[in-house]
Amino acid sequence: MFVSLRLPALLLIALSAWPQNPTGIDLGAIDRAAQPCNDFYQYACGTWMKNNPIPADQPRWGRFDELQERNRQTLRGILEKVAAPALEKAAVPATARSAAEQKIGDAYASCMNTKDLDAKGIAPVQPALDRIAKLADKSTLAIEVAGEYAAGFRPFFRFGSGQDAKDSTRVIAQLGQGGITLPDRDYYLKSDARSVEIRAKYLAHIQKMLELAGHDAARAAAEAKSVMTLETALATVSADRVALRDPQKRYNPTTVTALAAMAPAFDWKAFLQGTGITVDSLNVSVPEFIKGLNGAIAGTSLANLKVYLAWGVLKNSAPLLTSALATENFNFSEKTLLGVQEQAPRWKTCVQLVDRQLGEALGQKYVEQAFGKAGKERTLQMVGEIEGEMAKDIQALTWMSEATKKQSLAKLALVANKIGFPETWRDYAEVQIVRGDLAGNSGRVAAFDLRRELGKIGKPVDKNEWGMTPPTVNAYYSPAQNNINFPAGILQPPFYFRDGDEVANYGAIGAVVGHELTHGFDDQGRQYDGEGNLRDWWTAEDTKSFKERADCLVNEYGAFVASGDVKLNGRLTLGENGADNGGVRLAYMAMMDSLAKHTLSDMGGFTPEQRFFLAYGQVWCQNIRDEAARQRALTDPHSLGRYRVNGVLQNMPEFQQAFGCRAGQPMVSPNSCRIW
Repeated sequence: MFVSLRLPALLLIALSAWPQNPTGIDLGAIDRAAQPCNDFYQYACGTWMKNNPIPADQPRWGRFDELQERNRQTLRGILEKVAAPALEKAAVPATARSAAEQKIGDAYASCMNTKDLDAKGIAPVQPALDRIAKLADKSTLAIEVAGEYAAGFRPFFRFGSGQDAKDSTRVIAQLGQGGITLPDRDYYLKSDARSVEIRAKYLAHIQKMLELAGHDAARAAAEAKSVMTLETALATVSADRVALRDPQKRYNPTTVTALAAMAPAFDWKAFLQGTGITVDSLNVSVPEFIKGLNGAIAGTSLANLKVYLAWGVLKNSAPLLTSALATENFNFSEKTLLGVQEQAPRWKTCVQLVDRQLGEALGQKYVEQAFGKAGKERTLQMVGEIEGEMAKDIQALTWMSEATKKQSLAKLALVANKIGFPETWRDYAEVQIVRGDLAGNSGRVAAFDLRRELGKIGKPVDKNEWGMTPPTVNAYYSPAQNNINFPAGILQPPFYFRDGDEVANYGAIGAVVGHELTHGFDDQGRQYDGEGNLRDWWTAEDTKSFKERADCLVNEYGAFVASGDVKLNGRLTLGENGADNGGVRLAYMAMMDSLAKHTLSDMGGFTPEQRFFLAYGQVWCQNIRDEAARQRALTDPHSLGRYRVNGVLQNMPEFQQAFGCRAGQPMVSPNSCRIW
């Protein structure tokens, strides 16, 4: 998205945090003084929130974070065992490790050796900084940028590969906006007091980082201003996050010749050649940004362009360099922006680094240790049940025509399900990991990733590839591939209890399944057909009806307050809010069908229906810092936990019936919203 004890003790603490009662819900989390029909989130989570303050090294703390911490501890145990030769322990002799264990173990050990990193200073990135300093004129800029891409840096824009949105069998080159450091373009442009404060602190942060790299204060101050000026220029021509949610606007196939004419200040052909690919065309997701980038490059001196490039190398390498640089990076990126009070222990940084860089090598070990066959089979069964409920729901819709229903059902039938982990693990054989060379390892992994990414261009789409590593506590739907993906990391308590109450499992992992499935029919997903092609398969009247119902959610969630005077963005969060509302309803329908076949009694003083909603609500129990809540409201398409619960349930008559809520109470919306 965490006090250092011996690993077995930490694991014991983590495991004891999960409710071990047959109800499948955490009875101790409930705030009995709260009224479920006034504020169900407070009722379901109030005591948990009181008893679980945010750890000093976290921006928020919730049930997701508890599970992520548990998974991280598991990964730590794996890594410390196979890194033992570097850590002077005898758990696994160097000669006994497999090739994958050598890579993940030595990568972790290299990251953990902060004494070595401090001794090296900025020497690991000095060659890159020297190369930038020697740029003679702007005509060589594109070649340098291509080299930085191979090293894992992404100046000016985002470049890679992806499916052709209107021919889902093809992988094409993709060019998008980028080049800024702050979380969103609005951080550079808004004039409210908090935005002005953040920009001032960002300017001071750049200066401090440059000083730590050896620049004197006057030089660093001037360079910081030049970086801010260029990044502000890029932010000014960037599309906002709501506009980027429109797949039609993002689809702009362009020839390389036309791209060169669009932005002649940058040698695109030289850049493409420098990345090792030959293409005649690509998709430019935001043409106006590329035109604006041209003006920014043309209007910036070579000296300041070099400062910007050097800053990019330094900021992105900070966790790989000295403790002083890593600490200063934390002070701004986490302390200032998110309100985090303390740096996380180094082992957490290193676990995350290995998961990000060698995720399927590490993930394979995680799956062996933490993921059981039963969890996969039950999840697949539940997916099938919920898909069946969505088919019923589509057929019963009163606002959709028979023609669009027919195509919706055809798309639903083509949804593929990926559970747990990849069928074929990624091969890292060509990646050289050298113990004691953290920056070099990161550079070699970055070069491998770029070759792999760009090597897909012109080849058939690999629908078996995963976009998340197995230990990840998350799930996703891919509209271009029409599949739903559930990593092993989320198929654990509190989302799924193998021997727990099935009603609670429906409310937790069942709602996640329904959520991802509904994404196939949200405001973005509905624009793709069952083959993953971007095309309009809706009648005009059905499109109008969908948008009317979607606007209801936009207005509802747009009134929720995130922090202070910052409210949620109903347009930005529309897809996730629609998936939450639809997903819980589908899971509830599946649970009720199950109840019709199996009589389940009350437990813990709650009916099955009540336990379903409590399980759903308790998944989202969390505390969050004001700074983090503000940033999420401005940048995250997901609503805050409180509104993922209350926002959904106030729209559900089934919830209101379960808890006896009456019209006029806060959990009964006077203008109930529903799409699916």
